[in-house]
Amino acid sequence: MTEAKTLIRGARVLGGEERDVLVENGVIAAVGTALDAGDARVVEAAGQILLPGLVDLHTHLREPGREDSETVLTGTRAAAAGGFTAVHAMANTFPVADTAGVVEQVWRLGRESGYCDVQPVGAVTVGLEGAKLAELGAMHDSAAGVRVFSDDGKCVDDAVIMRRALEYVKAFDGVIAQHAQEPRLTEGAQMNEGAVSAELGLTGWPAVAEESIIARDVLLAAHVGSRIHICHLSTAGSVEIVRWAKSKGWDVTAEVTPHHLLLTDELVRSYDPVYKVNPPLRTEEDVLALRQALADGTIDCVATDHAPHPQEDKDCEWGAAAMGMVGLETALSVVQHTMVDTGLLDWAGVADRMSHRPAAIGRLEGHGRPLEVGEPANLTLVDPAHRQPVDPAGFASRSRNTPYRGRELPGRVTHTFLRGRATLIDGELA
Repeated sequence: MTEAKTLIRGARVLGGEERDVLVENGVIAAVGTALDAGDARVVEAAGQILLPGLVDLHTHLREPGREDSETVLTGTRAAAAGGFTAVHAMANTFPVADTAGVVEQVWRLGRESGYCDVQPVGAVTVGLEGAKLAELGAMHDSAAGVRVFSDDGKCVDDAVIMRRALEYVKAFDGVIAQHAQEPRLTEGAQMNEGAVSAELGLTGWPAVAEESIIARDVLLAAHVGSRIHICHLSTAGSVEIVRWAKSKGWDVTAEVTPHHLLLTDELVRSYDPVYKVNPPLRTEEDVLALRQALADGTIDCVATDHAPHPQEDKDCEWGAAAMGMVGLETALSVVQHTMVDTGLLDWAGVADRMSHRPAAIGRLEGHGRPLEVGEPANLTLVDPAHRQPVDPAGFASRSRNTPYRGRELPGRVTHTFLRGRATLIDGELA
């Protein structure tokens, strides 16, 4: 379903010169100056940035099984509000998305929602238990066409299972997305292992638990000639390993979350469970290394790891609280704050890290495309001058566990278009 015609007037395309963009029948029909609106609906976009629709490689939509946290409908509405036109839905649902039937269910729910495309991520192992490969081929051959597989929430810690998975997905150009966490080094972990954890007396999650798995897996991927993607990379040491692997020409990609670009483990001193996340918030040194790595391309993309939880799972003592943060509706603002306003990335760079590259890694057709005539009109308009405190009461997500409550962040997504159809208009869901 597409709307007949929309003229976006005077937008700065990728942050460059102002252009008019005419959208017709779901594609970009013309780009120029002083275009004739004719019978098109006009969106006045002076001063706003036009980006390709954002793509998230790492979203938890919780359905099936935890609809009290999020549903495909509420999650995709949150995605549209954040400027996303496609999200990859993680497999740690109930039941786990480890069969063709479950991934097709999630895919169909996404199509019915209409707010963004939903590409299911299949589990690597049955039940996320790490013991036996899931139906990788059947999930790929299903209507959902799964290309990304992850046990996210758990690490595929068995090297033999990991090798077999990497070998298996080579047949259809799939990718294994690894949650890098050596489980025996993180038993009972509550936060980053370091000076703050020592002062607070909380069990630490050491950087080496992430880095050792990444080192093993890039070597395995090189050995079998397959694709490996590192989920939510969080330490300076992990950056160095990925940089080394890429220097070898190996097919390694990595993502960073918005919260790991901004927040540090110092916030845990508040004992507010909203800051409890996996991998944990790291040090200022790590944050700066992650920003630099995203800027120089060592880290390929930003992924939200949108992890909604009901209030009772966060409004409790630190030790009992669930790990995770919502992120779809604030991601672009955090990236503007940490990367654009600091001069580390321009808006074309944001388009690359939040649309082009994640779409390429997920082999997602029709997304992450150039803003050129004939391309699908998956578009995001953002007002970079806007400033206001984050108010989760206005979120489209079913959950409110944001670490940015009350924090002033720059930028506001004003319009999102999915194949020419507005899903967000003047900041309100269509």
